[in-house]
Amino acid sequence: MEAPPTPPVPLARLLTDAELGLRLLTGPAEAEVHGVHASEMADPSPYLLGGELLLTAGAELAGGSGGPGLVDAGTYAARLVRAGVGAVGFGVTPVHGTVPPELVEACARYGLPLVEVPPGTPFTAVGRAVWRLMEQARTGELRRVTEAQRSLAAAAARPDPVPAVLSRLAASLGGWTALLPPAGGAGTGAGPGTGTTGRIPDPAPAGGPGATGQRTAGAFAGSPVGDDVRAALEGLAARVVPGSAATATDTLGGTHLAAYAVGGGRALVLATPARAPGDHTIASVAAVLLTLLTADRPAGDEAAALTRLLLDGDPAAALPPGPWYAVHARGGTGPQALAAALGTVLLDPRPDGVRLLTDREPGPQPGWRLGVSAAAPPGGLRSADAQARRALERAEAARAPFARHADPGFAGLVDEAEARAHAATLLAPLSDALRDTLRGWLAHHGGWDRTAAALGVHRNTVRQRVARCAELLDRDLDDPDTRMELWFALRREGPAPAPPAD
Repeated sequence: MEAPPTPPVPLARLLTDAELGLRLLTGPAEAEVHGVHASEMADPSPYLLGGELLLTAGAELAGGSGGPGLVDAGTYAARLVRAGVGAVGFGVTPVHGTVPPELVEACARYGLPLVEVPPGTPFTAVGRAVWRLMEQARTGELRRVTEAQRSLAAAAARPDPVPAVLSRLAASLGGWTALLPPAGGAGTGAGPGTGTTGRIPDPAPAGGPGATGQRTAGAFAGSPVGDDVRAALEGLAARVVPGSAATATDTLGGTHLAAYAVGGGRALVLATPARAPGDHTIASVAAVLLTLLTADRPAGDEAAALTRLLLDGDPAAALPPGPWYAVHARGGTGPQALAAALGTVLLDPRPDGVRLLTDREPGPQPGWRLGVSAAAPPGGLRSADAQARRALERAEAARAPFARHADPGFAGLVDEAEARAHAATLLAPLSDALRDTLRGWLAHHGGWDRTAAALGVHRNTVRQRVARCAELLDRDLDDPDTRMELWFALRREGPAPAPPAD
Protein backbone atom coordinates (compact mmCIF):
# COMPACT_ATOMS: atom_id res chain seq x y z
CA MET A 1 0.00 0.00 0.00
CA GLU A 2 1.33 3.43 -0.89
CA ALA A 3 2.25 5.81 1.93
CA PRO A 4 0.74 9.31 1.76
CA PRO A 5 2.95 11.87 -0.07
CA THR A 6 3.85 13.74 3.13
CA PRO A 7 6.93 13.58 5.35
CA PRO A 8 6.53 11.10 8.23
CA VAL A 9 6.56 12.08 11.90
CA PRO A 10 8.91 10.25 14.28
CA LEU A 11 6.91 8.70 17.09
CA ALA A 12 9.59 9.95 19.50
CA ARG A 13 8.55 13.56 18.72
CA LEU A 14 5.04 12.83 19.99
CA LEU A 15 6.39 11.13 23.11
CA THR A 16 8.31 14.28 24.06
CA ASP A 17 5.16 16.46 23.92
CA ALA A 18 4.42 17.05 27.61
CA GLU A 19 0.89 18.31 26.92
CA LEU A 20 -0.10 14.99 25.34
CA GLY A 21 1.44 12.86 28.10
CA LEU A 22 1.84 9.80 25.86
CA ARG A 23 3.74 6.81 27.27
CA LEU A 24 5.46 4.15 25.17
CA LEU A 25 4.59 0.68 26.49
CA THR A 26 6.37 -1.45 23.90
CA GLY A 27 7.94 -1.27 20.46
CA PRO A 28 10.54 1.08 18.95
CA ALA A 29 10.27 4.81 19.60
CA GLU A 30 12.08 5.32 16.28
CA ALA A 31 8.97 4.28 14.36
CA GLU A 32 7.48 6.78 11.91
CA VAL A 33 3.80 7.61 11.39
CA HIS A 34 2.27 9.01 8.20
CA GLY A 35 -1.09 10.04 9.60
CA VAL A 36 -3.73 9.41 12.28
CA HIS A 37 -6.85 7.26 12.22
CA ALA A 38 -9.27 6.57 15.07
CA SER A 39 -11.38 3.41 14.99
CA GLU A 40 -13.21 1.06 17.35
CA MET A 41 -13.68 -1.62 14.70
CA ALA A 42 -12.51 -5.14 15.37
CA ASP A 43 -10.76 -5.03 11.99
CA PRO A 44 -10.06 -1.48 10.73
CA SER A 45 -7.55 -2.66 8.11
CA PRO A 46 -9.85 -2.04 5.07
CA TYR A 47 -9.81 1.66 5.96
CA LEU A 48 -6.04 2.04 6.43
CA LEU A 49 -3.35 3.09 3.97
CA GLY A 50 -0.45 1.94 6.12
CA GLY A 51 1.85 3.92 8.39
CA GLU A 52 -0.94 5.43 10.53
CA LEU A 53 -1.02 6.00 14.27
CA LEU A 54 -4.22 4.07 15.03
CA LEU A 55 -6.09 5.49 18.02
CA THR A 56 -8.54 3.21 19.84
CA ALA A 57 -10.21 2.74 23.20
CA GLY A 58 -10.39 -1.03 22.61
CA ALA A 59 -14.20 -1.31 22.59
CA GLU A 60 -14.01 -4.50 20.51
CA LEU A 61 -11.18 -6.12 22.49
CA ALA A 62 -11.89 -8.99 24.86
CA GLY A 63 -12.06 -7.91 28.46
CA GLY A 64 -13.60 -4.48 27.94
CA SER A 65 -16.33 -3.23 30.27
CA GLY A 66 -18.53 -2.38 27.31
CA GLY A 67 -19.59 -5.98 26.80
CA PRO A 68 -18.10 -9.26 25.60
CA GLY A 69 -15.09 -8.70 23.36
CA LEU A 70 -15.36 -9.64 19.69
CA VAL A 71 -11.66 -10.19 19.06
CA ASP A 72 -8.68 -11.26 21.12
CA ALA A 73 -5.63 -9.04 21.40
CA GLY A 74 -3.35 -11.33 19.38
CA THR A 75 -5.72 -11.43 16.40
CA TYR A 76 -6.26 -7.68 16.61
CA ALA A 77 -2.52 -6.92 16.63
CA ALA A 78 -1.89 -9.32 13.75
CA ARG A 79 -4.51 -7.56 11.62
CA LEU A 80 -2.91 -4.19 12.30
CA VAL A 81 0.54 -5.47 11.42
CA ARG A 82 -0.73 -6.90 8.11
CA ALA A 83 -2.32 -3.50 7.36
CA GLY A 84 1.04 -1.79 7.93
CA VAL A 85 -0.02 0.31 10.93
CA GLY A 86 2.84 2.48 12.16
CA ALA A 87 1.85 2.52 15.85
CA VAL A 88 -1.14 2.08 18.16
CA GLY A 89 -2.36 4.70 20.62
CA PHE A 90 -4.58 3.13 23.29
CA GLY A 91 -6.86 5.45 25.25
CA VAL A 92 -7.52 4.25 28.78
CA THR A 93 -11.05 4.72 30.14
CA PRO A 94 -13.94 4.57 29.64
CA VAL A 95 -13.76 1.03 28.19
CA HIS A 96 -10.54 -0.23 29.81
CA GLY A 97 -9.09 1.05 33.05
CA THR A 98 -5.59 0.15 31.85
CA VAL A 99 -4.10 -1.05 28.61
CA PRO A 100 -4.87 -4.81 28.44
CA PRO A 101 -1.71 -6.83 29.20
CA GLU A 102 -2.64 -9.22 26.38
CA LEU A 103 -2.42 -6.34 23.88
CA VAL A 104 0.93 -5.21 25.28
CA GLU A 105 2.26 -8.76 24.93
CA ALA A 106 0.90 -9.13 21.36
CA CYS A 107 2.34 -5.80 20.21
CA ALA A 108 5.70 -6.68 21.76
CA ARG A 109 5.66 -10.00 19.90
CA TYR A 110 5.08 -8.27 16.56
CA GLY A 111 7.35 -5.28 17.26
CA LEU A 112 4.37 -2.93 16.90
CA PRO A 113 4.77 0.29 18.92
CA LEU A 114 2.03 0.66 21.54
CA VAL A 115 1.44 4.02 23.22
CA GLU A 116 -0.80 4.74 26.21
CA VAL A 117 -3.02 7.81 25.76
CA PRO A 118 -3.96 9.16 29.22
CA PRO A 119 -7.60 9.96 30.09
CA GLY A 120 -7.05 13.72 29.89
CA THR A 121 -5.76 13.65 26.30
CA PRO A 122 -8.44 13.71 23.59
CA PHE A 123 -7.71 11.75 20.42
CA THR A 124 -8.24 14.98 18.48
CA ALA A 125 -5.32 16.54 20.36
CA VAL A 126 -3.06 13.69 19.26
CA GLY A 127 -4.27 14.07 15.68
CA ARG A 128 -3.63 17.80 15.66
CA ALA A 129 -0.12 17.26 17.03
CA VAL A 130 0.67 14.78 14.27
CA TRP A 131 -0.64 17.06 11.51
CA ARG A 132 1.26 20.02 12.99
CA LEU A 133 4.51 18.07 12.98
CA MET A 134 3.86 16.85 9.44
CA GLU A 135 3.30 20.44 8.30
CA GLN A 136 6.54 21.50 9.95
CA ALA A 137 8.37 18.66 8.22
CA ARG A 138 6.80 19.57 4.89
CA THR A 139 7.81 23.22 5.31
CA GLY A 140 11.35 22.15 6.15
CA GLU A 141 11.44 19.91 3.10
CA LEU A 142 10.28 22.71 0.81
CA ARG A 143 12.83 25.10 2.31
CA ARG A 144 15.59 22.55 1.77
CA VAL A 145 14.55 21.95 -1.84
CA THR A 146 14.36 25.68 -2.55
CA GLU A 147 17.79 26.32 -1.09
CA ALA A 148 19.25 23.41 -3.05
CA GLN A 149 17.69 24.70 -6.28
CA ARG A 150 19.24 28.12 -5.74
CA SER A 151 22.67 26.68 -4.99
CA LEU A 152 22.51 24.42 -8.07
CA ALA A 153 21.54 27.36 -10.27
CA ALA A 154 24.44 29.38 -8.85
CA ALA A 155 26.80 26.47 -9.52
CA ALA A 156 25.57 26.28 -13.13
CA ALA A 157 26.63 29.89 -13.62
CA ARG A 158 30.27 29.22 -12.62
CA PRO A 159 33.05 29.04 -15.22
CA ASP A 160 33.28 25.23 -14.99
CA PRO A 161 29.60 24.44 -14.38
CA VAL A 162 29.34 20.64 -14.76
CA PRO A 163 31.77 19.76 -11.92
CA ALA A 164 30.31 22.65 -9.90
CA VAL A 165 26.75 21.32 -10.24
CA LEU A 166 27.86 17.80 -9.35
CA SER A 167 29.77 19.02 -6.31
CA ARG A 168 26.78 21.07 -5.14
CA LEU A 169 24.46 18.09 -5.68
CA ALA A 170 26.78 15.77 -3.75
CA ALA A 171 26.88 18.24 -0.86
CA SER A 172 23.08 18.71 -0.88
CA LEU A 173 22.38 14.97 -0.79
CA GLY A 174 25.36 13.97 1.33
CA GLY A 175 26.54 11.39 -1.21
CA TRP A 176 28.47 10.75 -4.42
CA THR A 177 27.44 11.87 -7.89
CA ALA A 178 28.74 11.36 -11.42
CA LEU A 179 27.78 12.30 -14.97
CA LEU A 180 28.39 9.33 -17.25
CA PRO A 181 29.43 9.91 -20.86
CA PRO A 182 27.31 8.62 -23.75
CA ALA A 183 28.01 5.20 -25.21
CA GLY A 184 30.78 5.48 -27.75
CA GLY A 185 32.38 8.53 -26.14
CA ALA A 186 34.73 9.20 -23.25
CA GLY A 187 34.83 12.25 -21.03
CA THR A 188 37.41 13.62 -18.69
CA GLY A 189 36.39 13.69 -15.06
CA ALA A 190 36.46 16.65 -12.78
CA GLY A 191 39.64 15.24 -11.32
CA PRO A 192 42.70 13.74 -13.08
CA GLY A 193 41.01 10.40 -13.86
CA THR A 194 39.76 9.64 -17.38
CA GLY A 195 36.30 8.16 -17.89
CA THR A 196 36.06 5.08 -20.10
CA THR A 197 33.26 4.70 -22.62
CA GLY A 198 29.92 4.61 -20.83
CA ARG A 199 31.57 3.97 -17.47
CA ILE A 200 32.07 5.92 -14.27
CA PRO A 201 35.51 7.60 -14.16
CA ASP A 202 37.96 6.45 -11.54
CA PRO A 203 37.59 8.39 -8.27
CA ALA A 204 39.86 11.35 -7.80
CA PRO A 205 39.59 14.68 -6.00
CA ALA A 206 37.28 17.05 -7.87
CA GLY A 207 38.89 20.12 -9.38
CA GLY A 208 42.35 18.59 -9.74
CA PRO A 209 44.54 18.57 -12.84
CA GLY A 210 42.64 17.57 -15.93
CA ALA A 211 39.39 19.29 -15.02
CA THR A 212 37.85 20.60 -18.18
CA GLY A 213 35.03 22.84 -19.40
CA GLN A 214 31.29 22.60 -19.28
CA ARG A 215 30.87 19.82 -21.88
CA THR A 216 33.00 17.19 -20.14
CA ALA A 217 30.96 14.01 -19.79
CA GLY A 218 32.66 12.03 -17.03
CA ALA A 219 32.66 14.49 -14.15
CA PHE A 220 32.01 13.31 -10.58
CA ALA A 221 31.95 14.66 -7.04
CA GLY A 222 31.78 13.42 -3.46
CA SER A 223 33.64 10.76 -1.50
CA PRO A 224 34.77 7.78 -3.61
CA VAL A 225 32.56 4.70 -3.72
CA GLY A 226 33.42 1.03 -4.05
CA ASP A 227 33.58 -0.98 -7.25
CA ASP A 228 30.32 -2.78 -6.41
CA VAL A 229 28.44 0.50 -6.11
CA ARG A 230 30.02 1.80 -9.30
CA ALA A 231 29.03 -1.33 -11.20
CA ALA A 232 25.45 -1.12 -9.89
CA LEU A 233 25.21 2.53 -10.91
CA GLU A 234 26.44 1.71 -14.41
CA GLY A 235 23.71 -0.91 -14.65
CA LEU A 236 21.07 1.64 -13.61
CA ALA A 237 22.41 4.14 -16.13
CA ALA A 238 22.02 1.57 -18.89
CA ARG A 239 18.29 1.45 -18.09
CA VAL A 240 17.72 5.20 -18.51
CA VAL A 241 20.14 6.16 -21.29
CA PRO A 242 18.13 4.51 -24.11
CA GLY A 243 15.14 6.60 -23.06
CA SER A 244 13.05 3.69 -21.80
CA ALA A 245 12.78 5.32 -18.37
CA ALA A 246 13.41 8.79 -16.96
CA THR A 247 14.81 7.48 -13.67
CA ALA A 248 15.86 4.20 -12.08
CA THR A 249 16.55 3.41 -8.43
CA ASP A 250 18.00 0.57 -6.37
CA THR A 251 19.72 -0.14 -3.06
CA LEU A 252 22.97 -1.96 -2.36
CA GLY A 253 24.10 -2.76 1.15
CA GLY A 254 22.19 0.16 2.64
CA THR A 255 23.36 2.61 -0.04
CA HIS A 256 20.63 4.25 -2.08
CA LEU A 257 21.34 4.36 -5.81
CA ALA A 258 19.62 6.40 -8.54
CA ALA A 259 20.13 7.26 -12.22
CA TYR A 260 18.56 10.07 -14.25
CA ALA A 261 18.47 10.49 -18.02
CA VAL A 262 20.31 13.69 -18.94
CA GLY A 263 20.07 13.68 -22.74
CA GLY A 264 22.57 12.99 -25.45
CA GLY A 265 23.08 9.47 -24.10
CA ARG A 266 24.39 10.76 -20.77
CA ALA A 267 23.19 9.76 -17.31
CA LEU A 268 23.41 11.36 -13.88
CA VAL A 269 24.06 8.73 -11.19
CA LEU A 270 23.85 9.11 -7.41
CA ALA A 271 24.91 7.05 -4.39
CA THR A 272 23.69 8.28 -1.00
CA PRO A 273 23.70 6.70 2.47
CA ALA A 274 20.05 7.66 2.99
CA ARG A 275 17.10 8.92 0.94
CA ALA A 276 15.33 11.91 2.44
CA PRO A 277 12.12 13.60 1.28
CA GLY A 278 12.94 16.08 -1.46
CA ASP A 279 16.04 14.24 -2.74
CA HIS A 280 14.30 13.22 -5.96
CA THR A 281 13.21 16.79 -6.67
CA ILE A 282 16.71 18.14 -6.06
CA ALA A 283 18.31 15.49 -8.28
CA SER A 284 15.73 16.18 -11.02
CA VAL A 285 16.66 19.87 -11.00
CA ALA A 286 20.32 18.94 -11.32
CA ALA A 287 19.49 16.63 -14.25
CA VAL A 288 17.69 19.48 -16.03
CA LEU A 289 20.65 21.82 -15.52
CA LEU A 290 23.11 19.19 -16.75
CA THR A 291 20.92 18.59 -19.80
CA LEU A 292 21.16 22.28 -20.65
CA LEU A 293 24.88 22.45 -19.91
CA THR A 294 25.78 19.44 -22.05
CA ALA A 295 23.30 19.95 -24.89
CA ASP A 296 24.80 19.33 -28.30
CA ARG A 297 22.95 22.35 -29.72
CA PRO A 298 23.22 25.84 -28.23
CA ALA A 299 20.23 26.63 -26.05
CA GLY A 300 19.82 29.92 -27.92
CA ASP A 301 19.19 28.09 -31.19
CA GLU A 302 16.63 25.82 -29.54
CA ALA A 303 14.87 28.79 -27.99
CA ALA A 304 14.80 30.49 -31.38
CA ALA A 305 13.26 27.37 -32.92
CA LEU A 306 10.53 27.25 -30.26
CA THR A 307 9.84 30.95 -30.74
CA ARG A 308 9.40 30.45 -34.47
CA LEU A 309 7.07 27.52 -33.85
CA LEU A 310 4.92 29.45 -31.40
CA LEU A 311 4.72 32.38 -33.83
CA ASP A 312 3.74 29.98 -36.66
CA GLY A 313 6.99 30.65 -38.43
CA ASP A 314 9.52 28.21 -39.87
CA PRO A 315 11.69 26.44 -37.26
CA ALA A 316 13.55 24.44 -39.92
CA ALA A 317 16.35 26.99 -40.05
CA ALA A 318 17.25 26.31 -36.42
CA LEU A 319 16.55 22.56 -36.21
CA PRO A 320 18.34 19.52 -37.63
CA PRO A 321 16.29 17.30 -39.98
CA GLY A 322 14.99 15.15 -37.16
CA PRO A 323 12.76 13.18 -36.97
CA TRP A 324 10.98 15.28 -34.35
CA TYR A 325 8.09 14.49 -32.02
CA ALA A 326 5.57 16.97 -30.64
CA VAL A 327 4.35 16.18 -27.12
CA HIS A 328 1.38 17.58 -25.18
CA ALA A 329 1.32 16.74 -21.47
CA ARG A 330 -0.87 17.37 -18.44
CA GLY A 331 -1.23 16.28 -14.85
CA GLY A 332 2.33 16.26 -13.53
CA THR A 333 4.61 18.70 -11.75
CA GLY A 334 8.05 19.95 -12.71
CA PRO A 335 7.88 20.56 -16.49
CA GLN A 336 11.66 20.98 -16.58
CA ALA A 337 12.14 17.48 -15.20
CA LEU A 338 9.77 16.16 -17.86
CA ALA A 339 11.77 17.97 -20.53
CA ALA A 340 14.99 16.47 -19.18
CA ALA A 341 13.45 12.99 -19.20
CA LEU A 342 12.48 13.47 -22.86
CA GLY A 343 15.94 14.81 -23.71
CA THR A 344 14.95 18.32 -24.76
CA VAL A 345 14.92 21.97 -23.69
CA LEU A 346 12.20 22.87 -26.22
CA LEU A 347 9.58 23.43 -23.57
CA ASP A 348 6.42 25.56 -23.60
CA PRO A 349 4.70 25.50 -20.16
CA ARG A 350 1.09 26.72 -20.25
CA PRO A 351 -1.67 27.03 -17.65
CA ASP A 352 -3.58 24.12 -19.25
CA GLY A 353 -0.58 21.87 -19.86
CA VAL A 354 2.86 21.60 -21.42
CA ARG A 355 4.04 21.44 -25.03
CA LEU A 356 7.44 20.03 -25.97
CA LEU A 357 9.54 19.13 -28.99
CA THR A 358 12.08 16.32 -28.84
CA ASP A 359 14.21 14.33 -31.24
CA ARG A 360 14.04 11.33 -28.86
CA GLU A 361 11.08 8.99 -29.30
CA PRO A 362 8.96 9.67 -26.19
CA GLY A 363 7.57 7.05 -23.82
CA PRO A 364 5.25 7.19 -20.78
CA GLN A 365 6.46 9.34 -17.89
CA PRO A 366 5.48 8.80 -14.23
CA GLY A 367 2.88 11.27 -13.03
CA TRP A 368 2.14 12.68 -16.50
CA ARG A 369 -0.49 12.04 -19.16
CA LEU A 370 1.11 12.39 -22.60
CA GLY A 371 -0.08 12.72 -26.18
CA VAL A 372 2.64 12.18 -28.80
CA SER A 373 2.65 12.96 -32.51
CA ALA A 374 4.01 10.82 -35.30
CA ALA A 375 7.63 11.48 -36.29
CA ALA A 376 7.88 14.64 -38.38
CA PRO A 377 10.49 16.81 -40.12
CA PRO A 378 10.91 20.41 -38.96
CA GLY A 379 8.55 21.60 -41.69
CA GLY A 380 5.76 19.36 -40.40
CA LEU A 381 5.77 20.52 -36.80
CA ARG A 382 2.48 22.41 -37.04
CA SER A 383 0.67 19.19 -38.00
CA ALA A 384 2.63 17.28 -35.37
CA ASP A 385 1.49 19.77 -32.73
CA ALA A 386 -2.15 19.13 -33.69
CA GLN A 387 -1.58 15.37 -33.64
CA ALA A 388 -0.12 15.56 -30.13
CA ARG A 389 -3.07 17.63 -28.93
CA ARG A 390 -5.59 15.09 -30.27
CA ALA A 391 -3.55 12.20 -28.85
CA LEU A 392 -3.65 13.82 -25.41
CA GLU A 393 -7.43 14.24 -25.72
CA ARG A 394 -7.73 10.51 -26.46
CA ALA A 395 -5.51 9.65 -23.50
CA GLU A 396 -7.64 11.76 -21.17
CA ALA A 397 -10.89 10.33 -22.51
CA ALA A 398 -9.59 6.81 -21.86
CA ARG A 399 -7.85 7.85 -18.62
CA ALA A 400 -4.68 6.39 -20.09
CA PRO A 401 -1.20 7.70 -19.19
CA PHE A 402 0.00 7.78 -22.81
CA ALA A 403 -1.40 7.96 -26.33
CA ARG A 404 0.43 8.11 -29.65
CA HIS A 405 -0.90 9.38 -32.96
CA ALA A 406 -1.74 6.59 -35.42
CA ASP A 407 -0.27 3.91 -33.19
CA PRO A 408 -2.77 1.00 -33.06
CA GLY A 409 -0.60 -1.30 -30.94
CA PHE A 410 -2.07 -4.72 -30.14
CA ALA A 411 -5.58 -3.25 -30.09
CA GLY A 412 -5.22 -2.35 -33.76
CA LEU A 413 -4.77 -6.00 -34.67
CA VAL A 414 -8.41 -6.74 -33.75
CA ASP A 415 -11.33 -5.75 -35.94
CA GLU A 416 -13.08 -2.75 -34.38
CA ALA A 417 -16.59 -4.24 -34.72
CA GLU A 418 -15.48 -7.54 -33.19
CA ALA A 419 -13.73 -5.72 -30.38
CA ARG A 420 -16.85 -3.71 -29.57
CA ALA A 421 -19.05 -6.80 -29.63
CA HIS A 422 -16.71 -8.64 -27.27
CA ALA A 423 -16.52 -5.61 -24.96
CA ALA A 424 -20.31 -5.31 -24.86
CA THR A 425 -20.68 -8.98 -23.88
CA LEU A 426 -17.89 -8.92 -21.31
CA LEU A 427 -19.01 -5.71 -19.61
CA ALA A 428 -22.77 -6.30 -19.84
CA PRO A 429 -23.21 -7.07 -16.10
CA LEU A 430 -21.74 -3.69 -15.10
CA SER A 431 -23.61 -0.43 -14.68
CA ASP A 432 -22.21 2.87 -15.95
CA ALA A 433 -21.03 3.76 -12.44
CA LEU A 434 -19.23 0.44 -12.06
CA ARG A 435 -17.63 0.78 -15.50
CA ASP A 436 -16.39 4.28 -14.73
CA THR A 437 -14.97 3.11 -11.41
CA LEU A 438 -13.30 0.07 -12.96
CA ARG A 439 -11.85 2.19 -15.76
CA GLY A 440 -10.44 4.70 -13.29
CA TRP A 441 -9.10 1.99 -10.99
CA LEU A 442 -7.29 0.26 -13.85
CA ALA A 443 -5.97 3.57 -15.18
CA HIS A 444 -4.49 4.31 -11.76
CA HIS A 445 -2.90 0.85 -11.45
CA GLY A 446 -5.21 -0.26 -8.66
CA GLY A 447 -4.55 2.79 -6.48
CA TRP A 448 -7.57 3.32 -4.23
CA ASP A 449 -6.88 6.89 -3.21
CA ARG A 450 -5.85 8.17 -6.63
CA THR A 451 -8.93 6.57 -8.17
CA ALA A 452 -11.16 8.07 -5.49
CA ALA A 453 -9.66 11.53 -6.07
CA ALA A 454 -10.09 11.25 -9.85
CA LEU A 455 -13.73 10.14 -9.54
CA GLY A 456 -14.64 12.46 -6.67
CA VAL A 457 -15.83 9.66 -4.38
CA HIS A 458 -14.65 8.12 -1.10
CA ARG A 459 -11.96 5.45 -1.30
CA ASN A 460 -14.28 2.97 0.43
CA THR A 461 -16.78 3.52 -2.36
CA VAL A 462 -14.07 2.60 -4.86
CA ARG A 463 -13.28 -0.57 -2.89
CA GLN A 464 -16.93 -1.58 -2.76
CA ARG A 465 -17.52 -0.95 -6.45
CA VAL A 466 -14.38 -2.80 -7.56
CA ALA A 467 -15.33 -5.74 -5.36
CA ARG A 468 -18.79 -5.66 -6.93
CA CYS A 469 -17.22 -5.67 -10.42
CA ALA A 470 -15.17 -8.72 -9.54
CA GLU A 471 -18.29 -10.46 -8.24
CA LEU A 472 -20.48 -9.62 -11.25
CA LEU A 473 -17.77 -10.49 -13.79
CA ASP A 474 -16.64 -13.55 -11.83
CA ARG A 475 -13.04 -12.52 -12.51
CA ASP A 476 -9.90 -12.20 -10.38
CA LEU A 477 -8.98 -8.54 -10.74
CA ASP A 478 -5.51 -9.21 -9.28
CA ASP A 479 -4.71 -11.25 -12.42
CA PRO A 480 -2.75 -9.03 -14.88
CA ASP A 481 -4.26 -10.88 -17.85
CA THR A 482 -7.75 -10.12 -16.57
CA ARG A 483 -6.86 -6.48 -16.03
CA MET A 484 -5.45 -6.23 -19.55
CA GLU A 485 -8.55 -7.79 -21.12
CA LEU A 486 -10.88 -5.53 -19.15
CA TRP A 487 -8.82 -2.47 -20.04
CA PHE A 488 -9.02 -3.24 -23.76
CA ALA A 489 -12.76 -3.89 -23.40
CA LEU A 490 -13.32 -0.58 -21.61
CA ARG A 491 -11.33 1.19 -24.34
CA ARG A 492 -13.48 -0.38 -27.08
CA GLU A 493 -16.92 -0.53 -25.48
CA GLY A 494 -19.91 1.00 -27.21
CA PRO A 495 -23.03 2.41 -25.52
CA ALA A 496 -23.71 0.40 -22.38
CA PRO A 497 -26.95 -1.60 -22.18
CA ALA A 498 -29.12 -1.27 -19.11
CA PRO A 499 -27.44 -3.72 -16.68
CA PRO A 500 -28.91 -5.23 -13.54
CA ALA A 501 -28.85 -3.02 -10.47
CA ASP A 502 -25.55 -3.08 -8.63
